[in-house]
Amino acid sequence: MFFSNCSLRCVFCQNAEISTGGLGQTITVERLAELFLELQQQGAHNINLVTPTHYQPQIIVALDLARAAGLQLPIIYNTSGYETVETIQLLTGYVDIYLTDFKYASRELAARYSKAPDYPQIAEAALQAMFEQVGEYSVDEGGMLRRGIIVRHLMMPDQRTDSQAVLDKLCARYGNSICYSLMNQYTPMPDVSQFPELCDTVDEREYSELIDYALNLGVTNSFMQEGDTVGESYIPPFDTLSNSAL
Repeated sequence: MFFSNCSLRCVFCQNAEISTGGLGQTITVERLAELFLELQQQGAHNINLVTPTHYQPQIIVALDLARAAGLQLPIIYNTSGYETVETIQLLTGYVDIYLTDFKYASRELAARYSKAPDYPQIAEAALQAMFEQVGEYSVDEGGMLRRGIIVRHLMMPDQRTDSQAVLDKLCARYGNSICYSLMNQYTPMPDVSQFPELCDTVDEREYSELIDYALNLGVTNSFMQEGDTVGESYIPPFDTLSNSAL
């Protein structure tokens, strides 16, 4: 479930229609709870809340309502990683799985591309709070994730050094207690025209070298991308939404 607006202003955002463009549908807390239950009835494996933080109080109320009505699915908190520790602590008992970004190790890159020079330390503190809350990555008998953390890192063009620094930081602290999602799907969007270095895609060789680097660090819990991941197939269509926030 995608929520409109975002706490970051990443110049390369692939969901700009809803993150900064104002698209969305206004619904009540009661309707949100109903949607959770409808997804469960449709056979969903989980409830995946995408960019939810600025609606956290309403989401908590909706989860309470839905659980009282029979919701049993795991809850995924799908976030940019730019979270306060206090925000994460308020989610205790509500979130089973964190799907969080760790975008940059470099303050300079965070400032240039996301207008958030404090991103690395904020994301690091938030990740630690997530880990203290949900613990190690674990799956059930069918291989379905039930609890834990997936850290998502989108490799940027010509930024292998920063991607390696992210892996160094995370592997040193968490090893394989978390799962790593290393992505090569970066797609240049129109707004990056003023950043020439972002007008290209990720070089296949550099991505392969990043994968080798992760393996050499001992990473075994991971998702890696193969084949053609660049293009509109990885960008959700938001063509049914109106100009109002969810």
